[in-house]
Amino acid sequence: MKNVPDIKLGIIAVSRDCFPIELSRNRKNKVVEECTKKNIPIINLETIIENESDVLKALKEIKEKGVNALVIYLGNFGPEGPTSLLAQKFDGPVMVSAAAEETGKDLYGGRGDAYCGFLSLSYNLGLRNKQVYIPHYPVGIPSEIADMIKEFMPIARTILALKNLKIFSFGPRPQDFVTMHTPIKPLYDLGISIMENSELDLYDIYKQAENDPRISEVMEDMAKELGTGNTYPELLRKLAQYEVALIDFMEKNLGASQFGIFANKCWPAFEKYFGFVPCYVNSRLASRGIPVACEVDVYGALSEYIIYNVSELPATLLDVNNTVPYDLIEENKDRIRDKGYKPTDLFMGFHCGNTPSCCLINGAIKYQLIMHRLLEPGKEPDITRGTLEGRLRPGETLIFRIHATPDARLISYLAEGEILDIDPKSFGGIGVFAIKEMGRFYRYVLLEKKFPHHTAVGFKHVGKYVYEVLKLLGIKEIYYNLPENQRYPEENPFIS
Repeated sequence: MKNVPDIKLGIIAVSRDCFPIELSRNRKNKVVEECTKKNIPIINLETIIENESDVLKALKEIKEKGVNALVIYLGNFGPEGPTSLLAQKFDGPVMVSAAAEETGKDLYGGRGDAYCGFLSLSYNLGLRNKQVYIPHYPVGIPSEIADMIKEFMPIARTILALKNLKIFSFGPRPQDFVTMHTPIKPLYDLGISIMENSELDLYDIYKQAENDPRISEVMEDMAKELGTGNTYPELLRKLAQYEVALIDFMEKNLGASQFGIFANKCWPAFEKYFGFVPCYVNSRLASRGIPVACEVDVYGALSEYIIYNVSELPATLLDVNNTVPYDLIEENKDRIRDKGYKPTDLFMGFHCGNTPSCCLINGAIKYQLIMHRLLEPGKEPDITRGTLEGRLRPGETLIFRIHATPDARLISYLAEGEILDIDPKSFGGIGVFAIKEMGRFYRYVLLEKKFPHHTAVGFKHVGKYVYEVLKLLGIKEIYYNLPENQRYPEENPFIS
């Protein structure tokens, strides 16, 4: 993966001084053995935490070994004060788990009572106002703890990535796209940097890259990627120049950050000066883990980046766009009704052409039909060329957005479903989405909570990880699609 942190995960055991310290040490070592068997990379920290002095020793060892994500393991009851202190002072994501009792043959000298100790630790973590990741059922035998650690890794990677992220934006939002507002205080609260620039800055860096020797190499790579979809080969030089310009700008301006993403103005003035639509370049950078959100949608870019870190797959940004006509449903009833979907469970996700080619069927460079109507009416497409269009690949999907309200509160939604193997019979990067109870979710979450029309789209069911990331970020309002028999708070109870 590119543009993401390398996780150096450590595990440390804690032990209450009235319990055998060897019980915690031995149980932790067995967890490490299980991680090795399951190819889960982990650093076995030698320090055992019994008191606050041990916390200082542990922090020194953690620093020396380069650990940036930590598993705290209660091998027995554990000292809740020093344990919560370690979690507070460690500057990285923390998971806490606890040992289950292994056998009924040794419940005198070999009983650890970590099940009980975890309750005390939870209280102390609350006193310190420290958020940690606690697995769904956090107590287990070594093989079960190893599985929990594996589940923690994408969560830890995402938290670390956000702490070291800079978002580059270019230009103000297009007219009537006020829903893409960007209160920046919540970004700072998350530890994310933002660098806001003008469209003129974007044009300037593009012009500076005009004679860059790397342009030819990028053109060759584009042609190879597109294959038969390279319908406008004469356009590739401009697109390659733009790609080189963006990458150079990011590398030169990361500053104290390690990772970067973009939210760029892409119309209507863009085409008149640059001479193309930037969608294909946006798609290529997204495939490398550098989302370039359309229409200066900063929180859309952030949502894409979270999905990328969690799923280890490229994501895209689409409009929750249009309904699926009844005749198209009838033509594909074996793919829809046989799976139990209602018409209101369906919608089409669409955008001009920013989705990575690996997520499309028969992707090809085309022109943006809507912009062509606006900018080149009645003419052959020229400055509106540059979209990557095709049908979204069928399979698992997640729609997700983290967003800031006008009063700068962070809210979010997520819902899992699938992209159906149906021809949408339309233009752009587009697909037919099926999400259970989408109609009610659309009405009582997207509309009721004032979310914008852009949604980040992932191509894997990773909702459980995204949800935990949101909790660790301290986001309180997290919405998801409810089943048919469970009503939303604002839903009319008299509608059947």
